[in-house]
Amino acid sequence: MAAARRVPEGPAPDPAVQKLRVRYAKRGRMRFTSSRDFQRALERALRLAEIPMAYSAGFHPHPRISYANAAPTGVASEAEYVELSVSRVVDPARVGPVLSAALPDGLDIVEVREAEPGALADRLEASRWQLVFPGVPVERLRQALDPFLARDAVEVTRMMKQGPRAIDVRGPVLVAEVSDQPVTGEAPEAVLLLTVRHTTPTVRPAELWAALREVSGLDLPRPASTRLAQGPLGEDHAVLDPLA
Repeated sequence: MAAARRVPEGPAPDPAVQKLRVRYAKRGRMRFTSSRDFQRALERALRLAEIPMAYSAGFHPHPRISYANAAPTGVASEAEYVELSVSRVVDPARVGPVLSAALPDGLDIVEVREAEPGALADRLEASRWQLVFPGVPVERLRQALDPFLARDAVEVTRMMKQGPRAIDVRGPVLVAEVSDQPVTGEAPEAVLLLTVRHTTPTVRPAELWAALREVSGLDLPRPASTRLAQGPLGEDHAVLDPLA
């Protein structure tokens, strides 16, 4: 006799009737949160804020949340994105403040909009990065950047699950410029501003720093990295708002 088919207990999950796209920031100490840490914090905040989340079906229902191209652990960001599916129509302008209040300090909701058609991940084509080098003269940073830009390719090694893999970090760099004034921050510092096309795998700020040191031979200190923006590429390699 065939065993009876197990049926999930409890009520059927509510269908998703609306999708929200959320821009959030990782600031201060929260830059050290891993992707999994953020996921737990967000799910808790959604419950506290009483956001009417839609849930998946099956034996272990979970809120329907899509994460897109999170910044590496240890990197600050002003432009992280997540998509939420809700079970009843809500006002996006009211979701942001209540959700931000339920998150830990340093995880801040910047904007919430109703999702347009298409996949959010497909709109995240490139990132604008700020790398701040405290104590480094601006001219020294230019000396490190010039030989990097003169190369057609610069490879670094990343340890993958399958083993070491060589990654070209020069090709994805579309724009690179040195400044003495950070976009985020008040004190003058040597700053490298980069527009980097998203590839597979996506190039990380730490790999760009390693490539600068290797090519120039200069002992640059590890920079403080912040993602300023990510989204579609526009004219002159401008990074556009993916929620617009």
